[in-house]
Amino acid sequence: MGFLDGVREDIHAAMQRDPAARSALEVLLTYPGVHALIAHRVARRVDAAGFPLVARLVSHAARMLTGIEIHPKAKIGRFLFIDHGMGVVIGETAEIGDRCHILQGVTLGGTSTRHEKRHPTLEDDVLVGAGAKLIGAITIGAGAKIGAGSVVVSSVPPGATVVGVPGHVIAYANRGNDTIERLPDPEWDRIDALERRLTALEADVTSFEAQRKLDLEHDHQPHTGEGREPLA
Repeated sequence: MGFLDGVREDIHAAMQRDPAARSALEVLLTYPGVHALIAHRVARRVDAAGFPLVARLVSHAARMLTGIEIHPKAKIGRFLFIDHGMGVVIGETAEIGDRCHILQGVTLGGTSTRHEKRHPTLEDDVLVGAGAKLIGAITIGAGAKIGAGSVVVSSVPPGATVVGVPGHVIAYANRGNDTIERLPDPEWDRIDALERRLTALEADVTSFEAQRKLDLEHDHQPHTGEGREPLA
């Protein structure tokens, strides 16, 4: 695929997924995610030509301009959309499939100091929410969704929805009929039970205070002496 074809796909991805995009020219001129991807294509070509230092300088300049850091050797598929983008970091051995969507503050980071595969692999159609951290040589299955702020350190099955620290699967997408199957969540069940108990206790306290107010009002009413027998 040619360089200009890749830029057209970047613009198309932004137009398709961002309802705020009004025109291709607006996307080309004002979207830092598109700028970072264009710079990455240049850096990869320079690196492949045998000039790794120049490639890193291109990547470094793009980071200063866009706030997005993509290593020249990272492998990125078609129609990636980096939404907003500030603070995104994509490591050297990271691999991203087609039609993925990454929001601001996402890190595809490594845990090893050896020259090996040490960054995540995102299969096709993966969505990574703002501030999520994906660490290590893990694989995020096709169609998976990573919730904002999650920390994921183990592989995720296709179609799964992951949230939390550490990240855990809470649902699976049935790609055959576009339904979501939610899994039991013991932590949420405990929180829900506590909320129901708290609501019941608040109702009891309210009822007790109302009864106590009635009792106090009754105690302060003046005694008329009616019903008393006369003194001898």
